[in-house]
Amino acid sequence: MAFDFIAAISGQNFAMSFALLLLIVYFLWFFSWGKKQVGTKLGILLAIFLTYLVFVLYPEMIWVPFILFILATFGKEYLERVKVA
Repeated sequence: MAFDFIAAISGQNFAMSFALLLLIVYFLWFFSWGKKQVGTKLGILLAIFLTYLVFVLYPEMIWVPFILFILATFGKEYLERVKVA
């Protein structure tokens, strides 16, 4: 699945529009993390690089953080029951 900005912006494809929303959220998430780690200027470059990796080179990875976020948000009580040695 290649990311199509035109289809995402125009709303022709719901999955692409949702992926565009995730692109914005992930960019802000990567930027806030990168800003804490390396500063503002390098944080922007790091966020651009990570967003490029996720959305252009490895588009199947778009859904992994989303699934982890859903599990962490709504499955918190189930994850607390898991016993780690």
